[in-house]
Amino acid sequence: MICEKPITIHDLVDVVVTVLDARDPYTFAHSWRVAELSEMMAERIGPRKEWVERIHVAAHLHDIGKIGVPDYVLHKDGTLSPDEFAVMKTHPVIGHSIVSKLAVLEDISLYIRHHHERVDGKGYPDGLSGNAIPMGARIIAVADTFDAVTSHRSYRPARSKEQAFEVISACMGTQLCEECMECLLSMKDEIGPILENVNAEVDLAVREGRIGRTIKSFL
Repeated sequence: MICEKPITIHDLVDVVVTVLDARDPYTFAHSWRVAELSEMMAERIGPRKEWVERIHVAAHLHDIGKIGVPDYVLHKDGTLSPDEFAVMKTHPVIGHSIVSKLAVLEDISLYIRHHHERVDGKGYPDGLSGNAIPMGARIIAVADTFDAVTSHRSYRPARSKEQAFEVISACMGTQLCEECMECLLSMKDEIGPILENVNAEVDLAVREGRIGRTIKSFL
């Protein structure tokens, strides 16, 4: 029997997020937290609801390119070698290549491509600097860095939120956008409870098999 219900872009995003969870559960949960932080920051920086929601979706998908990273790199216990890190650095380009296949997601694909750029021009993949980096990518970069520092990895323990604020504040104006960092710092008292709720939502979504279904519709 042929299903008569048309497939929407939102359906495709749900599929991609589910694939991400199957490939790497850590990256899936990390992306969920980054999406929540990015949405909170975007709401304070830009008033347009559609723009905020597209940043939310881009943040969910920002590491989708890791689907193309070999297991020996993605799941390595310990620090990556220079060659392995070079392989890991391909994931923004892979992610952009995947998402840009749909013209309606062009802006989202650029946020994905540029979320590892630095405002001083020393990031990757294109070495963009300052305002040449899309604001959506700059927002995601701050949220991504904060969650990475506060998450436990095999090669280092998680840092407290207070330590994380100190670490990433030192990157303000070099690695990370000052406006976005100031926005994150203004949310210090809200972040803890919100991330606790997000982690509970992730656990429940996994148990109930509705991985992608809580991503907000942006159409």
